[in-house]
Amino acid sequence: MTSTADDLALEALTAARRATEQRLGALARRLRGEHAGRLGAALEYALGTVGKRVRPALVHASYLAAGGSSPAITGVAVAVEVVHTYSLVHDDLPCMDDDDWRRGRQTTHRQFDAPTAALVGFLLVPVAVEQLMEAARELELDDHRAADLASTLLEAGGIRGMIGGQWLDLTAEGEALPIEQVMEIHRAKTGALIAASCVLGAMAATTDPSVIAGLASYGREIGLAFQIADDVLDVTATSSQLGKTAGKDAALSKSTYVRLLGVERARAEADRRADRAIGHLADFGPGARTLSGLARYIVTRSS
Repeated sequence: MTSTADDLALEALTAARRATEQRLGALARRLRGEHAGRLGAALEYALGTVGKRVRPALVHASYLAAGGSSPAITGVAVAVEVVHTYSLVHDDLPCMDDDDWRRGRQTTHRQFDAPTAALVGFLLVPVAVEQLMEAARELELDDHRAADLASTLLEAGGIRGMIGGQWLDLTAEGEALPIEQVMEIHRAKTGALIAASCVLGAMAATTDPSVIAGLASYGREIGLAFQIADDVLDVTATSSQLGKTAGKDAALSKSTYVRLLGVERARAEADRRADRAIGHLADFGPGARTLSGLARYIVTRSS
């Protein structure tokens, strides 16, 4: 029986989750041993929080679509997930979104304390780069390509990406923003790291600029679709389903697609973005079917 794109997406998520969590577990145990007491325990706790692992799946699928074949790509996926973990730890802090729950258990600052959680986030950034450079060696990439990978990841996680988007999001609380500004926030806060996941996978496999550009375009669209779907879930799912506090956007008076368009039009916009993402895969052939399935998963997921 031929697998559908949906089947391939679920297989990719399962495989990426298994490979990523195995390597993350080893990393968490090492950090626990290197950092005594509360800090080591908090690092292990933050990295041990189990998630969907969409970003690692996108790294893997983009790598395969670009012609890669080495299992060492998991190291790149782990580097992305470490940056994502740092962002969640900081996002939940009292000075940010002040949340008590993440992925079905207490946030790092609630399990420990806010200063410890802040330090955990800061420490995870160099850890991510370390993991990326280790993966580059395993993939036998030259120094120039390794540097390009690091630059791509750090830019996506920095002021021109995730951090900048978070800053815009925080400063806009209580304001009614036009949809263009909401899109700018979403492209940076959530979309930048998702797009980078696709670019990093491609860059690890090839230097062909057309391949990298095609997967970057896919990633930008799916990054927006992911955040729009999150906006919808925030008002339609329960805290139990989400593993975090539902209704947080409304409580913080955030400008979201749902606030501007309503639930159904926001869902339609997420679907449109997924369609546009899939359109960028037209030249990739059967190797991109998993990415098509992941695009559909991203906008139809329930958590």
